Parts: sequence; structure tokens; C-alpha cells
Amino acid sequence: MNIFEFSKLKLPIIQAPMAGGFNTPDLASVVANSGGVGSFGFSFTRPEKINEILSATKKLTSGFINANFFVFKPVNLPKKDVQEEAIKAIESLSLNEKYEIIIPKEPFYFDLKSQIEATLENLPSIITFHLGIPSIDIIKKIQLYGIKVGITATNITEAKSIESVGADFIVAQGIEAGGHRGIFDQESIDEKITLDNLLIKILNNVSLPIVAAGGIMEGKHIKRVINIGAKAAQLGTAFLTCPEAGTSKVHKHYLLNEQKRKTMITKAFSGRMARGINNKFIEEMNGKTIFPFPIQNLVTTKLRQVSQNKNNGEFINLWAGINFNKVRNLPAKELVKKLCEEFKAEI
Repeated sequence: MNIFEFSKLKLPIIQAPMAGGFNTPDLASVVANSGGVGSFGFSFTRPEKINEILSATKKLTSGFINANFFVFKPVNLPKKDVQEEAIKAIESLSLNEKYEIIIPKEPFYFDLKSQIEATLENLPSIITFHLGIPSIDIIKKIQLYGIKVGITATNITEAKSIESVGADFIVAQGIEAGGHRGIFDQESIDEKITLDNLLIKILNNVSLPIVAAGGIMEGKHIKRVINIGAKAAQLGTAFLTCPEAGTSKVHKHYLLNEQKRKTMITKAFSGRMARGINNKFIEEMNGKTIFPFPIQNLVTTKLRQVSQNKNNGEFINLWAGINFNKVRNLPAKELVKKLCEEFKAEI
């Protein structure tokens, strides 16, 4: 296994883990082979599939690979009246297509220990966690294999908690980031700290290495966060329009052609706060009753599939960071090369 150290990166970037099929062996391996870190978001992936994907990736690269997981909290179906309200909200959407709304049964997510076991069979260089801290037993078991552990923080309190459990680094997620907010407890007040301010606060209070995430699209952005004190930058949205990414055709279309739209943070797709390009679904679900996370994600899966199959981006989760208007329609290798050139030009 290739033991990870930030100093070994030719370009200090991590291609962000993005659950939902955006990450592919082709994308991750290109970034890893180019001197960065390739990643997978495995939160909604069954253990057997994790094994299959990582095995395929190992054939394409010996570079650094990161496997990422959500830390789910136990959840129950809400009371019948709440369920009915949440279903009514989805049924009231203006998507004129037929689909079945199915109330899922437990388990609502895969067992993390089983997912980690499948991951350890393939020995990635890094395993990271989002939405919270896994058990210390899991952290220590991963580190016994020489694998580095990173955990997302959106504020100082979370960062200090991550340091206290012995993680190897922190992913500082600014409010600018696309996809799910990493806040541990979304019932508490989200401080909504911008990336640069978050970096400064964490660096002044915590001794762990920091990876910067949120709105980073160009080499100058990478250089900016490195100058502040980050060891690497994490880029997600920047890679969504690469042909190697598993991004749907309609999602890519909105990223490239709907750049006058703003991004919004919504719970409506999954039950948890996440940033995406504003569309009819976000607007029509505003203020409506929804299922808790990740039940809402399961309930809306069929709706998103139907919308996507009709090439209609108005009812799918168009995850994107606030600077998505800076996306480039380039193959991953060319994008990394461009980022490297821009980064070096800033020195």
C-alpha cells in the first residue's frame, strides 16, 4: 500500500468524494496518477460494490485513493400524519410524470462496519468521514493498516472533537461547498463560516493538518488556501464536468449552461442540508414537510430517476458549489494539468 503523506503530493489536491455515482474508477485513477488524491463517496454503496469498485481502481493506479463515508445517526420513520404530509408535498410537485412513492423499510442505510471491512480488503491510502465522527474503534482499526483518517469539520468545536479522537487530518468545509454540509448536528445552529475564515480559526486552535474544501475551482484558489496554511485543497464541483465523472448528462448541462442560476442549501432532497443549483424542486419544496435524513433521500429516489430519464433537471439534485460557473469542460488529466499550471503560476 502507498502510505499517504501530504508531502508526497505532486499537486496538493484531493478530488472530492461525492456519494451517488459521481466518482468513478476512471476519474479517481486519473487524479491519483497525476499526483493528487482520487476519491470515492461510498455512503450509499453496499459493501460488495465497494469491493468491486476499489478492486477495479487498483488495476488503474498505485496512487493515493480516498474512500469516504457518512456517519449516519439512528433514525425512525416519523408518525403517520407527518409521513402523509411529506408524501403530499412530493405529490404536489409540478413534475407531470407518473412514479410510485415508496415508504422505505429499515435499515435506512448500510452498516458502517461492514462497509469499512470491504474497504480494508483493498487498502486505500485514506479513509474519510463526513457528518460526524465514527467510533474510536473504527478509527483505530483503520490506522492499524497504515491508512490515514480524515474527518470533516464546519466549525471550531467539531475540529477540536476530531483532534481529540486521534484522527490524522481535518477537512475544513466552508459554507461555499456543494453537496451535503458536514455539520455534525444539523439541529444546532450552522455557523455558516466561509472557507478562509474557517481555515484561520481551525489553524489557530488545532494542530492537525487541514484540507480546505469549498468553492475551490482554479489553481489560484488552491494557492490561496495553501498560503493560509492548508496542506491541500479538496475540489468536487470542478471535476463534475469531466467525461470520466459519473455526472448525468442533464446535471452537466446545468453546470455548463445554467450559470446565471444561484446555488441554494436545501434539506428537501435528502432530509439533510446540501448545496445545489436552484431548480423547481428546491423552490416548490420550500417550507414543506419532509422525511428525516436519509429517509427523504430514499423516498425521492424514484422521482429523481424519472426526472433524469426525461432529461429534466428541475427535479434532480444538481449538487454544486457556489463557484460552479467556473467549471471547465475538460478531461480529468487536462484539468489537473491546468490546475497545476495555474498553481505554479501563483508562486
